[in-house]
Amino acid sequence: MKHRKSLWLGITFLFYSLGLMAQPNTMVSHEDNHQLVRDLSGMTWTMKMMLPGEGVKNGLDKLPSEDLETFVWNYAEVPGDVYTDLWHVGAIEDPYFGRNSVKAQWVQQYEWWYACQFRVNESYDDQVVRIVFEGVDYACDVYLNGHYLGSHEGAFTEFSFTVNDYLRTDRWNLLKSTNMLLVRLAPPPRVNAFVAGKKTPWFGDYWRDLIPMGIYRPVKLVATGKVRFDNVYANSTLNVDKSADVNLELTVINTDKVAKDMTFVATIEGKNFTSETQKAEFTAKVQPGTHVIKHNVHIAQPKLWWPWDMGEPNLYLAKISLKEGDINHDFNETTFGVREITSKFNPGFIEGVDVTYPRSTYINDKFFFIRSACWGGPPDIFAGRTSIDEYKELISLAKAANLNNIRIFGWHPPEIPEFYQYCDEMGMTVWQDIIPLGTGNIPNEEQRLVEIFNTGVEVIKARRNHPSLIMMEGGEEMLLRTRDAHFGRAFLERHGDSLKSKVDLPYVPDSPLTCEVSQEAGFKPKEAVHALRYFYDMGKWLHEDWYQELDFPIVPEFAITSVPSVESLKKFIPENELWPPGLSWGHHWADLIRLRMQNWDVFGSEMTGSLEEFVNATQDAQGIIFQNGIEYFRRHKPRLSGISLCHWITYWPDMKWGIIDNYQQPKRSYYFVKKAYQPLLINFDFKKRRWSNKEPFKGEIWVINDLYQSYENCQVKFEIKNEAGKVLSTKTFKIEKIEENSAKSFFAIEEAVLKDVKTKFYVTLELTDKSGKVISANDYFFLIGDQEAASAQFKEWMKKRAALESKYDYGNYFRFFDEITRQNGKNYESGIQIPRAAGYPEK
Repeated sequence: MKHRKSLWLGITFLFYSLGLMAQPNTMVSHEDNHQLVRDLSGMTWTMKMMLPGEGVKNGLDKLPSEDLETFVWNYAEVPGDVYTDLWHVGAIEDPYFGRNSVKAQWVQQYEWWYACQFRVNESYDDQVVRIVFEGVDYACDVYLNGHYLGSHEGAFTEFSFTVNDYLRTDRWNLLKSTNMLLVRLAPPPRVNAFVAGKKTPWFGDYWRDLIPMGIYRPVKLVATGKVRFDNVYANSTLNVDKSADVNLELTVINTDKVAKDMTFVATIEGKNFTSETQKAEFTAKVQPGTHVIKHNVHIAQPKLWWPWDMGEPNLYLAKISLKEGDINHDFNETTFGVREITSKFNPGFIEGVDVTYPRSTYINDKFFFIRSACWGGPPDIFAGRTSIDEYKELISLAKAANLNNIRIFGWHPPEIPEFYQYCDEMGMTVWQDIIPLGTGNIPNEEQRLVEIFNTGVEVIKARRNHPSLIMMEGGEEMLLRTRDAHFGRAFLERHGDSLKSKVDLPYVPDSPLTCEVSQEAGFKPKEAVHALRYFYDMGKWLHEDWYQELDFPIVPEFAITSVPSVESLKKFIPENELWPPGLSWGHHWADLIRLRMQNWDVFGSEMTGSLEEFVNATQDAQGIIFQNGIEYFRRHKPRLSGISLCHWITYWPDMKWGIIDNYQQPKRSYYFVKKAYQPLLINFDFKKRRWSNKEPFKGEIWVINDLYQSYENCQVKFEIKNEAGKVLSTKTFKIEKIEENSAKSFFAIEEAVLKDVKTKFYVTLELTDKSGKVISANDYFFLIGDQEAASAQFKEWMKKRAALESKYDYGNYFRFFDEITRQNGKNYESGIQIPRAAGYPEK
């Protein structure tokens, strides 16, 4: 074995070459290697409220370990959050219901003490015992048996304390084996800019001012030998001969005062497929402190990880034992995939003139068109309301809707390990702002910047083994609000450099990079587009006129709003405010003007005849606008390389972007997205949705194929029906060949059949293969009307909307309620009144 010179860069890097020591089919046992882990999670915790600073003054940190005092505190759950614990014990009302979140704002004015009593009967001689916190939001102090262990700040980084000197153990004596762990949660920070990147932003136009806090990840008691793993990275590369090298980068910590001669025993085998087992055994002298040891394992015929629509999501399992002679110090299992991610510039956009960064993603050297949605998670902003099963269900729903990517942007936190695990297993890729930087103004003190960079490094190190992670971003609309454009750009580029030093993935500093501040910072005018203006400038365009103006290489956000189902509404809107909409609708971010306008654009009617009619119409309108926009963007492949809808889910029961509501119920829009995201898609290109009886109906039949499979001797059936279901026209067309990875117009349509249509008509398309099997189907509906007149009418409505909004901030939902604003002769005079949204039927 060859030893290379060590490099000292804060920690020591030791490099070793495996060479010929990798031996397939060699049996090796890891059964005698173990890491003793005791999970302290569960409902055995208790909690107590104290004024800030009063807990220590009153001696809570010195509570006797044997006493029963914490038994009369309120019971709590870890992982969880303070608000959910208080709701469960009746101290606050459900903050999701009605406007109760306003009533719960007092919670964030206090510090909260969490206590866990546990017994230890095992002996930990010659072992190092740590209490490991996988995640606390946001700042805390930790005490064990009256001893101060330390403090931590930051929601996204794991931390631990060595507790050998303070742990009470006894095999038989009940009292001597009883331990008291206390965690003081500080009141949460109030200014997001001061904690940017280290805590999830708690503002934006789909949440109210209630700042999450709690022990939101497991707490564990972990025992190892004096040398342990701190991080394991299975860094794979593909070779020209189609073999792969897995460079095991093992960060180890020697807590002893002397160097240790350590033996590493590693095996690599297929996790979700059968393979030969690769074995590697090597030694290293590990000095006291933290070191990185590298060792290469060669795989002659690797099974690559692919997204579900390109192949199989093959996963490998690496098991590594860490030994000193016969003493087992630590053990690690790491799941990883062998794949290579690269990026290229989109055709038609000039580097340095139109764009700065390549936006076409290639997986294992194949172009990958991104069909995505912004995650919008976690499933609940309050961790105590979320279950692991919800993650699996929500990702499964995404795959079923033909998404091949989920984008986590900078208003949302890096996700829990299970999220990435399920994405790995299902072949779902992830495009992520590594830490949440959804604010434009951050501290300029170097030390605080370094804290942000270090948080990003820790987050990516914990997730870089996941093959599903294919793209990194720095911020989300960060430059849009940055007061110093050049400082913002320099910060984001430094952030990217620190991330790319730990993983070789494409990185883009911010999204969309086309705002005025981004241009001032030197970025180019065609970097990307957040397709939001239809919503925020509602009335300026009919939706099909709007998206046809967009020409960018990628669409990281495409947002349309809707309301959850009536069944879901009843879970968070008081019965007496359900219909016509009461104040709780506004509190949950229903834009009660734009929703009516959006319905009118799609249906030619505001659809306010009943609660059910209105709700269903908002969901159908969201879906139809998504479908039409998605198909337009996809027809521009490969000039355009990806779309991400905004949002997939919603982390509380709002009435804004989500396609799946907070109760994991797909909206009707889900099925339109599923249709538009078919990997093989028959679709119709049209320029407008309103047609005169006197004009021929025109458009083009396209086929988009994201699959690496061609189809020959196919047939298309095209049909037009009126509102009564009567067939007005049927045509069939032959397609000799549909190329793999293609987007092509095949046939022009011009049908003079609308003479007797009264209000609307329908178009259906069906694509069959050479055996007659339907391999794609699609449908649309159109209105009889005057496109130009409708556009003019929409613009007039926009002027009225804008005039109203000029008097109020966008987030001020009082503008919808005449009783609150004292308009049109109305006034909110008594609590027995129930204000109703203007523009809806009187109750």
